[in-house]
Amino acid sequence: MTETFDAVVVGGGPSGATAATDLAQAGHKVLLLDRAGRIKPCGGAIPPRLIKDFDIPLGLLCARATSARMIAPSDTHVDMPVGKGFVGMVDRDVFDEWLRDRAEKSGAERRAGTYEAIERDADGTAIIAYRPKGAARGSEPVRVRAKVVIGCDGARSGVARAALPDAERVPFVAAYHEVVESPPEGFNGFDGGRCDVFYQGKLSPDFYAWVFPHGGKTSIGVGSAKKGFALREAVAQLREQTGLDACETVRVEGAPIPLKPLKKWDNGRDVVVAGDAAGVVAPASGEGIYYAMTAGRLAADAASAFLKTGDARLLATARKRFMKDHGRVFMILGIMQYFWYSSDKRRERFVKICQDKDVQQLTWDAYMNKELVRAKPMAHVKIFFKDLGHLFGIGSVAPKPE
Repeated sequence: MTETFDAVVVGGGPSGATAATDLAQAGHKVLLLDRAGRIKPCGGAIPPRLIKDFDIPLGLLCARATSARMIAPSDTHVDMPVGKGFVGMVDRDVFDEWLRDRAEKSGAERRAGTYEAIERDADGTAIIAYRPKGAARGSEPVRVRAKVVIGCDGARSGVARAALPDAERVPFVAAYHEVVESPPEGFNGFDGGRCDVFYQGKLSPDFYAWVFPHGGKTSIGVGSAKKGFALREAVAQLREQTGLDACETVRVEGAPIPLKPLKKWDNGRDVVVAGDAAGVVAPASGEGIYYAMTAGRLAADAASAFLKTGDARLLATARKRFMKDHGRVFMILGIMQYFWYSSDKRRERFVKICQDKDVQQLTWDAYMNKELVRAKPMAHVKIFFKDLGHLFGIGSVAPKPE
């Protein structure tokens, strides 16, 4: 007899681990299937909203960033202090494992294996076929039945490709980073409490490069959607210009990062996706951990409602709720990336805009709280006119707020 689970979650990153935890805590029989040993290239920044919403212990933070430095093609830079509070920095190797362990302690069964296919039993029930870690080559895959399947298996999700139309058409950025031993404080201007973001066409023709400190380690990375762009060479160049080529390399990782939510997250029957598999990485910023965990929670809520009622239409509520809360932000960030990252001339202007104190405050407020800030409408008006000024190269034309 094939073992049956209420839910099989494919992928044990932040999205999958969160979905498995929530479903197990709701009393469902859950299998968390994860391809062990894979770490996604990631700057590792998490906002206070994530720490609060998902009960993340502060001991998991390997650093606390209190400012960001935006670096223009001319090498001029703008420092943006966070103000009150901080941005948490995590090592994905440690952070993701803690999330998976929490899912297991919550009651989910955890197995290491590689997803292979969704099949169907005689009665139409989904069957997940997977290859256990360490299985002999050519051996028969293990099969388990699932009343509902949650695909959290990355940007090129096998679950999404098997169950959803147009899943392969999502645009993505190829990301690559090298994790190094952090240099001493002050080394070539290195600051363990500052995240450096490089808006330079030589490092990325359409995205950005970064240096994000993680305490004893530092992530040095770059992303680009341009086919054939040499990511490794760009990181090598960044390490050389920052002096971080002198630091010992701990590990290297690369992966595609989607930058547009799928138009449909469920198959209307028994499959729903979340995280990178659903395309929920923010354009322009590339931020994904908060959105992945939020999507995982919403997918778990939708799956739980489906399991209780048998109404497959409820699976669509995961995407509806996510886009209601975050769709506008994704749209605005997509426009920003398309326009401001298209040339070094525009990148230079973009960094200049970041000098504005209103821009800095609203940027941090929106990032830390994960919502568009409405408390200061005149500040938004002021920024709008300043953006127009920079857009047309005529300087600031902003009216003074009343």
